[in-house]
Amino acid sequence: MNRLPGLDLLRAIAIAWVMIFHSYIIGGWGHYGGIEKIGWMGVDLFFVLSGFLIGSQVLKPLAEGHAFSFADFYLRRAFRILPVYLLVVAVYFIWPSMREYPGIQPLWQFLTFTVNLLIDVEHNLAFSHVWSLCVEEHFYLLFPLLAWWLARRPSAPRFIAVCVAVVVGGMFLRGYIWLHFMEPVKDVDQNSYGKAFLEGIYYPTWSRLDGLLTGVVLAVLRTYRPAWWSRWGRRANGVLLAGMVVVGLAIWLFQDRTGFAATLLGYPLLSLGMGLLVWAGAHENSVLAHARVPGAGWLAMASYSLYLSHKLVFHGVEAAAGRWLDGHGLATFAGYALAVLATGAVLHYAVERPFLKLRGHVVGLRSRRSFTGTVPAQADAA
Repeated sequence: MNRLPGLDLLRAIAIAWVMIFHSYIIGGWGHYGGIEKIGWMGVDLFFVLSGFLIGSQVLKPLAEGHAFSFADFYLRRAFRILPVYLLVVAVYFIWPSMREYPGIQPLWQFLTFTVNLLIDVEHNLAFSHVWSLCVEEHFYLLFPLLAWWLARRPSAPRFIAVCVAVVVGGMFLRGYIWLHFMEPVKDVDQNSYGKAFLEGIYYPTWSRLDGLLTGVVLAVLRTYRPAWWSRWGRRANGVLLAGMVVVGLAIWLFQDRTGFAATLLGYPLLSLGMGLLVWAGAHENSVLAHARVPGAGWLAMASYSLYLSHKLVFHGVEAAAGRWLDGHGLATFAGYALAVLATGAVLHYAVERPFLKLRGHVVGLRSRRSFTGTVPAQADAA
């Protein structure tokens, strides 16, 4: 899929929103009318974007009747995800003083992307934001298999049944955990209450599939109902407005972020709102596609490196220069922001891009082999 300016803008908003939220670890990066308190919602926007983009990549060849290469898909994901990730993991374990918190989960959990399922939030919060990458990795692993199975005999009722099962199953699990593990300690032990929320509701994959599913539904509509997709695309700005209203309702519901109503209904509602924003952003006639925000395209491209490294940078800058920077308004913001952007740029240009170029070479080589049966000598030497 070609880059879409509207989606790049949404990705840039998501990463900026998440970083503003995580600035709480250094006492806050500024006040933005309260949006800094709900910056965790940027992750849900990332989920919808990933579900849409990865869903489109997987579904397009299946819809066209072509053979889907699982090997190529997982190889592309490995080149995209692992190089920068393993480098940041190495920093966390080789230089413990760089961590934003002292305690960290065992290395094997980071290597197997199981941190979000096993994390001890009371003692091991360092690099805890990797939970969302774990959710996406589980999605990358399982979604192509499910899509291939469903595409063998395409059936709208069966697809709808799977979607309903995912949404209702997530609501049931979150509601059960809240009623049996959170409500009994709600007014007795706030530490246990918060621990149960993070470990049982906020981090686990099975509780956070709504956003990814919403993105996949959009990809299904785009792939299997192109006429319907295009017809509604002409109303992209109306869809955008509807998305903003739904996100606003979700923000209102999440005023009590750990409450029962938010736990049960908030995530599907928020994902629906974010899905409408992504729907609008995917169409060229939307306001999002024509907005020209300086730096948004670059932020979108470097968002993965920024996501992985920003807490390390926050902590490092605070330790090295916090006594001069903190408490100076715009200067505080600029100091931390420049450090975060510079680190993200180094990781993006020195690690991400070279491996993406290598990925193109390796996947292209595999494609030529499968097409010709052999590889010309000059191709081997290239």
